[in-house]
Amino acid sequence: MSIIENALDKVRRTTVSPVGGAAAGLLPPETLGSAPGNTAHPRIAIDFNLLRAQGELPEAGLERRFADYYREIKRPLIQAMLAGDARPDSRLVLVSSALPGEGKTFTALNLALSVARERDVSVLLVDADVPKGHLSRTFGLQGAPGLMDALADESIDIDSLIMGTDIRGLEILPAGKVTEGASELIASARMGQIATRLARHPRRLVLFDTPPLLASSEARALKQLPGQFLLVARAGRTSRQALLDAIALIDKTKLHGLVLNDAHASDGDGYYSHYGYSGYGAAQR
Repeated sequence: MSIIENALDKVRRTTVSPVGGAAAGLLPPETLGSAPGNTAHPRIAIDFNLLRAQGELPEAGLERRFADYYREIKRPLIQAMLAGDARPDSRLVLVSSALPGEGKTFTALNLALSVARERDVSVLLVDADVPKGHLSRTFGLQGAPGLMDALADESIDIDSLIMGTDIRGLEILPAGKVTEGASELIASARMGQIATRLARHPRRLVLFDTPPLLASSEARALKQLPGQFLLVARAGRTSRQALLDAIALIDKTKLHGLVLNDAHASDGDGYYSHYGYSGYGAAQR
């Protein structure tokens, strides 16, 4: 059985976890440490208690368990970007799902927080889910200038719109003001230029929280960007056909892996408990 078929079979066989939200996590905030961010950028404070109350962090008591799971996801991404022959697009990762409600934003946020704990790299979390702007709302940045503003006005320096945080190594780029023709702006050459500029830092991982692939024309426009796709599915919710349809939209050489949320599979390997991850980008190259 191929890696993709095995992952799809796990989606079919698993059931919904009783844990609220997408099952994943990281160490408690007090273990993350904080240091001043880039002083050239506006800075925001990350309220972990509020994030947990909003369902954007795992329930208390599960943090350490899920910190290990996120290490499994981030380690190959970091190794790829730091390799001696690494290309700039190895620093671009698009986090998406087939349909809404599968935990992609939760995954993008918690993965970013996990990467920020690294000593040798930083992470830029980009709210590219323009129709929803969920990340921007989560951090109180709705209405703040961001990605869409830079797409609409080429005189705007994208770097000037990046927000620093009080977590060392974590920056955020809001979605910005939604305008008519958002899909066309995202599909434009300007979007490619912005992605290239964001990826120019050799030790910065850029995570895009993108719209669901099967529910948004913006997501289908974003799939043309260089970089890798991390596809999020939810056990007991994502149908096999929806996952296959989403995978069919992605260049297979860009498909880094599948994150399986809310999984309670006990298939003997001890790995898909509450959460799972299959990395199959390398297997297909």
